[in-house]
Amino acid sequence: MSATTPSAAPSFRGRIGRDARSGYYAAARRYRLHLSVTCPQSLRIAVTHSLLGLGDTLPVTLLPAVPDGSDGGHRLLRPLYEASSHQYAGPAAAPVLHDTWTGRIVSTHTPDILRDLVRQFGADGPDLLPHGAEREIGNVDRLCEENIGRAAQRAGQSGADRPAEREAALATLLLALDELEALLSDREHVLGGQLTLADVRLWVTLVQLDTVHRHHLDAAAIHRITDRPRLWAYARRLAAHPAFGPHLDLEGIARRHHAHCRGEEAAGAAVRIVDWAAYTRREAPEPAQHAS
Repeated sequence: MSATTPSAAPSFRGRIGRDARSGYYAAARRYRLHLSVTCPQSLRIAVTHSLLGLGDTLPVTLLPAVPDGSDGGHRLLRPLYEASSHQYAGPAAAPVLHDTWTGRIVSTHTPDILRDLVRQFGADGPDLLPHGAEREIGNVDRLCEENIGRAAQRAGQSGADRPAEREAALATLLLALDELEALLSDREHVLGGQLTLADVRLWVTLVQLDTVHRHHLDAAAIHRITDRPRLWAYARRLAAHPAFGPHLDLEGIARRHHAHCRGEEAAGAAVRIVDWAAYTRREAPEPAQHAS
């Protein structure tokens, strides 16, 4: 079974409002994102940031592919966490949205960060969170989290003592992929003709399924997962978009996975579903420099 980097529940849940009296209000170059794009949460934010064209408005610091702190977090972020919470003892984990004016962390909660990027900074970009679509986007989030991500992890558990549990998890995963395959039979994107946060979430989930979870599934399972032509064509189409594929750090994802993985590699590891490298078109990001 693959292991994730140790992390606590989001510690900071500040929001950016429109009113200057709210404390955190939208202002160009006031805030900075700290992201490690080998982390799926950070990758979602990086893609959304690019889709909205926020490079000049909201700078990004790219963190090392593998967290380098003894607590499972990033050493560069430790001063921010300690400045934002007295005697903070948890991991200094990414992603982080931080207020450069006060030196404090605004939020470490991905859904809130995404909403604030779209609502407070994305007026000139595509409407990734259409009015009335939040429930549908939430449903896609849950499907990706529970029925794809967690199901794939359970299906890839090592050991011969729980075959029924692994088969049930695989059935859950395949059913979710079937639902998405059917959904994409008559539409370009998950919610229709418009690109939304649901597409960002699903694409990152498919990247994880192929670059991480695949290593712990047998060849027969991978063959069954691959047999969704519309879904994987959709994944390739988004990978070719300049806001998606260039953020992939495949070598970094592999290093992060192997640094924290406790499971055994299965036969499916040799069977790649998508040639993601064809869409990266850039070198892996340079690690950020540590503050002295």
